[in-house]
Amino acid sequence: MQRRTRGINTGLLLLLSQVFQIGINNIPPVTLATLAVNVWFFLNPWKPLYHSCISVEKCYQQKDWQRLLLSPLHHGDDWHLYFNMVSMLWKGVKLERRLGSRWFAYVIATFSLLTGVVYLLLQFTVAELLNQPDFKRNCAVGFSGVLFALKVLSNHYCPGGFVNILGFPVPNRFACWAELVAIHFCTPGTSFAGHLAGILVGLMYTQGPLKKIMDTCAGPSGYQNHYADGRPVTYDATYRNYDVYTAGLSEEEQLERALRASIWDRGNTRNGPMPYGFRLPPEEMRRQRLHRFDGQ
Repeated sequence: MQRRTRGINTGLLLLLSQVFQIGINNIPPVTLATLAVNVWFFLNPWKPLYHSCISVEKCYQQKDWQRLLLSPLHHGDDWHLYFNMVSMLWKGVKLERRLGSRWFAYVIATFSLLTGVVYLLLQFTVAELLNQPDFKRNCAVGFSGVLFALKVLSNHYCPGGFVNILGFPVPNRFACWAELVAIHFCTPGTSFAGHLAGILVGLMYTQGPLKKIMDTCAGPSGYQNHYADGRPVTYDATYRNYDVYTAGLSEEEQLERALRASIWDRGNTRNGPMPYGFRLPPEEMRRQRLHRFDGQ
């Protein structure tokens, strides 16, 4: 395991300040554990990004399947981590309270694995149909795909109403698709296939057989959390102050601000943060490989 040697990680500091502002005790356990694991792997990456990202070439052709486990837990930089984990906080507070901690943990683990598998299938299919082998070498890291899958669940449980995305009202049931397009066009270099894979996994759960399969594998004991006397666990009292660290903004409003900030950063500095939904392009992988060899 290699510890990062970096300067001040502004995104990480902002994330930690928001976590402490709401209070660690007010964040449900699986959501908090997911944040902690992602921060840990950011500070102590198991492997360099080039050896953690998933691609058809690395996973399927070279049989390096451990990347399916490593890629969701590694991020390109502190801003990539920040945007993903703030989104995770928003979704975790809502979904873990609704589903229960044990089932939510089950969902996170399943989505993390399946999103990578669907990403590989998408990249392989496009490469074969268009006869473009470069798609097999596109390498992706980050938790964004899982977050898109969770977004589908969130919209499924709260289907009504509209959301505001870049100034346009969008029906809630179409919000994930609108965000997919908005992020792709506003932040070039993001992994469109990775985000699309997350949406498809979410639809497999809400509209397809995935939930039934997971129910069957979980067994008849269920997945609801209970106290010792059998009463269901509720988190209502602990989430009333969630707006403290979101400034009262909805997830879509936070996304819009993040996209605008990303555009502004790219227009004002050549060394700005990586775009939201980091994708490691082939050129960057070659550069890191050469850098690694130069250091030996």
